[in-house]
Parts: sequence; C-alpha cells; structure tokens
Amino acid sequence: MTTIKPPGRIETFNGVRLCFELHGTGEPLLLLHGFSGSSQDWKTSLSQWGDKFQLIVPDLRGHGRSGILTKPFRHEDAAADMLAASRSLGNRRLQRSWHQCRWQHPAAHGHKTAGPHHGHGARQRDALLSRPGRVIMSQYAESLPEEQWQLLRQRHPGGDAQIKAILASTTAFATSCDDMNFTPPYLATIQARTLIVQGERDPLYPVEISVEMAKAIRHSSLWIVPNAGHGPVIGDRWPEFLKTSVAFLRE
Repeated sequence: MTTIKPPGRIETFNGVRLCFELHGTGEPLLLLHGFSGSSQDWKTSLSQWGDKFQLIVPDLRGHGRSGILTKPFRHEDAAADMLAASRSLGNRRLQRSWHQCRWQHPAAHGHKTAGPHHGHGARQRDALLSRPGRVIMSQYAESLPEEQWQLLRQRHPGGDAQIKAILASTTAFATSCDDMNFTPPYLATIQARTLIVQGERDPLYPVEISVEMAKAIRHSSLWIVPNAGHGPVIGDRWPEFLKTSVAFLRE
C-alpha cells in the first residue's frame, strides 16, 4: 500500500489502482460519486453527515486519483472493487452488507450507501437505457463543450488521457446490454431500507424504471424530483438531498 496524504490511501484491487479516503468513526457509510465525477464531489459536504458514520469515499476505477481505465467502465467491476475495499478495511459489517443483495456481481450493492442515484432499474437489459438515451451516450464525447472539459480536468489529475478513457466508456454505454441487468427478483433480495431518487424528466432513464425498482424493493422509498433531469439533486437541490438522505440514514 502506498500512502499519499491523510486521509487518502491507494491500494490495488482486482488489478486496478484505487484511491479512497476515510473520515470519522461509527457505522460505515460508502459515498459513491457519479460517473465522470470523483470523490472530491463530496468534499464540501462531509461535515453534513455528522459524527455517527465512518465515511468511505472512493474514486471509482478510472476516476479521480484512481488508475486510468484500460477497458470500458463496467458497474459490475466497480462493485467488485468496493467489495475488495471493504475486505481490505476489515470492516465486517460493510462486507455483510455487500452480501445481503446482488448487483449483477453476486457480491455487490451496499446496505449503507449514498450517492446521487439516477434511476437505473428493473426492466429488461435492452430497455435500461432509453433509445434517446443511447443516442445521447453515443454522441456525448464528441459534443462535450470546453467548459465541461475544464470541470473534468479539475476532477481527474490524470489529465486528458484519463478523461478520454472515461468518455470512451460513455460511448460503450450506448451499446451495452448486460452490465446493469436489474430485474425484480434481483431487487427483491435487497433487505435494507433504500431511498431511490429519480429526476422526473431524466432523458436517459424513464421514471417508470424507478417506480418498478420501488415496487420490487420491499423497504424502499421513492423521491421523484419534479422537473429535474439526469443527476436531479446536483446543483441547487444538493442541500435538500443532503438533508433528506442524512435524515433517512439516521432513522
């Protein structure tokens, strides 16, 4: 293990260099950033979680201070990384949480996990991403404005080479049909209380997907954000998301 600076650390899981931070003590809470984001997206909000949690804040494979992607990003691979990280930390409670339910990979998805969820759902594999969404993904890298490039450069110290590898994965998402195969039987294995957040006007994932998720997960709550798109709580609604999610986790 190579230590960079407290509380950051870098380890190799599944052949991939992964960076993560640890903050506080208490019940483990895994904070996942969105695709193309980084752990630093949570930086200004860490104090909002109070002193009841040990915050585990990773840079997912290919993102932030983690190693550059050498193949398209797959969520099942990222899930396996998180399981390996929980084992490395020796946190048995978090490991048990990963095993309580399944996220494609048989040892994935967490019991105490928070992140700006975007409504991935329970339909057939080829319907997870809407047809307009697949078009958006196929053209996303080519249509990215310069201001977005600048934001990505702030998040990813690997520079344009790292960013291009991430953007190549967005193109791969357009044709992927087997990475996020959430069906009701899979979702029904989730025993933990679950808060699902969905933008009412998400162009990538229809709101019906999150409705199906809520029906399948026994102890779930569904928050449909009015007039919001993809990443419905990013921006002006972020304080509302923090307040709602912290209250939910403390129940």
